[in-house]
Amino acid sequence: MAGVVPATELSDATLMQRYAKGNTTAFEMLYARHKDALYRYLLRGCNNRDTAHELFQDIWLKLINARERYKPNARFSTYLYTLAHNRLVDYYRGKRITPVFTPEVQAPTSDQPEVSSDRAQQASRLMAAITALPFDQREAILLREERGFSLDEIASITGVGRETVKSRLRYALAKLREDLGNDH
Repeated sequence: MAGVVPATELSDATLMQRYAKGNTTAFEMLYARHKDALYRYLLRGCNNRDTAHELFQDIWLKLINARERYKPNARFSTYLYTLAHNRLVDYYRGKRITPVFTPEVQAPTSDQPEVSSDRAQQASRLMAAITALPFDQREAILLREERGFSLDEIASITGVGRETVKSRLRYALAKLREDLGNDH
């Protein structure tokens, strides 16, 4: 059939709009596309699997409840991560503790033990350096490097200006270079 786009190739915004009209298959596709990365983001944000699971459920529930109000003004992932960012901030406000993003860096496996060991050490050093960053810098670097969000999208997600995001990324990268030297 000419002109028919397979469901797997539909944009997130289209799927969300279809879900708002009652198409549960569209929601299932959105969920499947974003669940793993969103969960990792939350886990790194709170460093507790039970809490991450609870926040994860809260965010999907918020999305479900807001489906009829959704407007595709930005990428769907920007909308989803804005919900996640806001939920993390609310969580930490309620706990009155400083947020900590903990990246789960897994060293790649290799047949050569010395290469694997070296990579594991590098990954461990990188993880420690990222964990040591202030929350705002850590969040910006993870959204940029892991999720590939643009400066404008990160600004939208975190509720700050583009220049603030640039500064956070610049400071984060400078600190990582300082901590890691020329290794990375």
